[in-house]
Amino acid sequence: RDNDDDDESDSDDLNFQKTLPSSSQKKTPPKKVFENKVKSEKVKSSPLTFSSKNYEYLFREPSESESDVSDFSHRDRWDSVDTEPAGPSKSVSPRRPGSSKFSKDIASSVSEKELDQLAHIRPLVFNYSTQTVMKGFLKMLQKKEEYDIIREFLELEQMAVPDDFKSGNELLNRDKNRYRDILPYDSTRVPLGKHKDYINASYIRIVNHDEEYFYIATQGPLPETIEDFWQMVMENNCNVIAMITREIEGGVIKCHSYWPITLKEPLELKQFRILLENFQITQYFIIRIFQIVKKSTGMSHCVKHLQFTKWPDHGTPVSADFFIKYVRYVRKSHITGPLIVHCSAGVGRTGVLICVDVVFCAIEKNYSFNILNIVTQMRKQRQGMIQTKEQYHFCYEIVVEVLQNLLTLS
Repeated sequence: RDNDDDDESDSDDLNFQKTLPSSSQKKTPPKKVFENKVKSEKVKSSPLTFSSKNYEYLFREPSESESDVSDFSHRDRWDSVDTEPAGPSKSVSPRRPGSSKFSKDIASSVSEKELDQLAHIRPLVFNYSTQTVMKGFLKMLQKKEEYDIIREFLELEQMAVPDDFKSGNELLNRDKNRYRDILPYDSTRVPLGKHKDYINASYIRIVNHDEEYFYIATQGPLPETIEDFWQMVMENNCNVIAMITREIEGGVIKCHSYWPITLKEPLELKQFRILLENFQITQYFIIRIFQIVKKSTGMSHCVKHLQFTKWPDHGTPVSADFFIKYVRYVRKSHITGPLIVHCSAGVGRTGVLICVDVVFCAIEKNYSFNILNIVTQMRKQRQGMIQTKEQYHFCYEIVVEVLQNLLTLS
């Protein structure tokens, strides 16, 4: 299966009756391996034992997460200036006059120093013995041949998956799919309203050591599915949306803008009014604060929208550092409901974020993690999660960088 996020689609026409594009695209050559370089429930804190069997790595106490930081383009305070739109990836960071008050966590800006601190993932237990175990693990990862990583990915490609795409293939739902070959399984699709209407979105639950991480993986909204998207946000009480694509990449529409582009004018939909309250531009992602108002009831809901803007048109980011900081800020921002993640098709980059988020949380809690197992769980719930061997390799690259930074700090 080809990569939905990194390459061009077969067609710019999104009307299925004419021909929906597939997620096919060109592949980028694999990188060298590592020569140089939700909600949580029922967390167990019992001691664990390190093991490398079947690539399952455990960080625990025996008996008893570098960056090329350039200027950070944000304002130190939310500003009251409203001179440019905050839509397609540009502008300053104003605050909407007369807007409702948010919690300190939601309304305040983020500094590069804070992001640096978030990137340094530190386990609960981090004594000499734990560090020794982690050094051994890091050395083993650095010696891991690219062939082994590709072999794991090919195992994923061969695994049996559900074949229940009835809802996505129904005639009235076909125009709601961005790509004809990326559909949600009926068993895990996100239903809308009392009639369980269709949206191309899947519930993803990853279990690691009795702790469950809960996500919604979805495609980038189309013009005709924007209303459905916000309905999904409201009905699932989600407070964070992680968007890992720009609206247009390589001249191809990857995701339609589904938010208001200025603080002065809300986006008026049939059921909802979306207001842009604040926004902030960082060097590699954009923070937008939205207030969603349901017109029939007046009920409002606040959402933090985090758009990563440094994923290249093809391949994977040259440096893992920006993406690590972004994922950590996404996790820090999460308060309630499943964490919504989308790129263009909602499988490639989306899968990378979910995978490394689970790994980061595991490292923090001295839990084992198995990248192959995490991706296997994802693929059983939405087809093609992590689409290419380059994306799968990038997950390993990220883990290596986090452990290198952690052990350097120690």
